[in-house]
Amino acid sequence: MPSTAEGPRTRKVPLRPGDRIFAGASTGAGVLILVVLAGVAAFLLVEAWPALVAPAEDIPDGEGLALYIWPLLFGTLISAVFALVIAAPLAVAIALFVTYYAPRRLAQVLGYVIDLLAAVPSIVYGLWGFNQLAPLTVEPTGWLAENLGFIPLFEGPPSATGRTMLVAIIVLAVMILPIITAVVREAFRQTPRLHEEASLALGATRWEMIKMAVLPFGRSSIIGGSMLGLGRALGETMAVAIVLSVSGGVTFNLIGTGNPGTIAANIALQFPESTGISVNTLIASGLVLFALTLVVNMAARAVIERRKEFSGAN
Repeated sequence: MPSTAEGPRTRKVPLRPGDRIFAGASTGAGVLILVVLAGVAAFLLVEAWPALVAPAEDIPDGEGLALYIWPLLFGTLISAVFALVIAAPLAVAIALFVTYYAPRRLAQVLGYVIDLLAAVPSIVYGLWGFNQLAPLTVEPTGWLAENLGFIPLFEGPPSATGRTMLVAIIVLAVMILPIITAVVREAFRQTPRLHEEASLALGATRWEMIKMAVLPFGRSSIIGGSMLGLGRALGETMAVAIVLSVSGGVTFNLIGTGNPGTIAANIALQFPESTGISVNTLIASGLVLFALTLVVNMAARAVIERRKEFSGAN
């Protein structure tokens, strides 16, 4: 007699035409993204190769490709990282206020304003930083150099025009603030209501409920939103090109006249007048920026995956 221990066999249901089309379109879109990414990487590598193998004297400035790109890479990193340090805590605080503290009507208005900031073109931020913010920072940077000059970030002497790395950092922080806020706000809104009510029922204050239920649930979204903002700051071009007065070099001084440039802004400023090996050099710097962005995204994904098991969602 046949054994009855085996469970009933499940018959595979054939997919409907609509399901097949959707599955094929989704798979094709995913493959297309990988193909485009590989194509961009191949283009950058092929076009940058003449600069990678060129002798040092043929590279602009005559000091070699590494010494040409390093100050630009340093300026890109310092501006983006400090902008993220300013914007990320503010974004979390704004998201918490809009979600849990502000009255409903005020929260709706603030949400619309934050979303509107994300739609402002970068050149508008650059003009605002150049015409309004830079002059306003001249006196405060003088005070910083006089009283906090022992800190390398405020070593001075301060710039008389205000077109410093500090202003570029503030502009970048304002630009990435709405991106991080929007991601974090949506994550906080999805916190299970049961978790919040359970915390309050056990006698927790509103802040304790946020600390125990909301922040653990949204930790991965905070990291992901911050990495999105960091990617925006790393690749920002026009705002930095307008605001920053570049003189080259590598320095941590944020208020002085010797400001390192950024890779994206340098490409935008130098590309129209470049020919020959100079174009290949700029593309090589773009390849470095591409690799940097890829590494940042992969690191963010690794952190998020690692923290999934500790997330309040699980």
